[in-house]
Amino acid sequence: MTDTSTDGQRETAVRLAIEQFYFGYRAFTSQPDRILAQRGLGRVHHRILYFVGRNPGLSVNELLTILEVTKQALNAPMRQLVERQLVAITTAERDRRVRQLALTPGGKKLEAQLTGTQLKQLQAVFEQAGESAEAGWFQVMQKLSGKD
Repeated sequence: MTDTSTDGQRETAVRLAIEQFYFGYRAFTSQPDRILAQRGLGRVHHRILYFVGRNPGLSVNELLTILEVTKQALNAPMRQLVERQLVAITTAERDRRVRQLALTPGGKKLEAQLTGTQLKQLQAVFEQAGESAEAGWFQVMQKLSGKD
């Protein structure tokens, strides 16, 4: 027989974790969201800028795999970033069918501004929480993402 009070306590704790995750993510994205909104851009644009910036020369197909989106979902935001001269698309020398992505100087500046706010925020939180909390956070995020 299962102890229902323990089950109820566990559910309450997990619900609190869900709430903290939501509020934490909202705080984590609020500054970049404001910067993006001023430019008529959204979170999807930030994700593209971030991963292209971390992986210069990334192919469109590799970006699709990282973001786990369809070509149709990527098309409009990518077109906007190219039109605004934040992302450049070139043809790979090794295979002319492969389109490679890189940030332009303006794209690098915007990505640094967006991600910079998040870097500062996480650095401050990790410093306050301590090394064991930081290690625990990484373990939870890896398990949650399925990338462990």
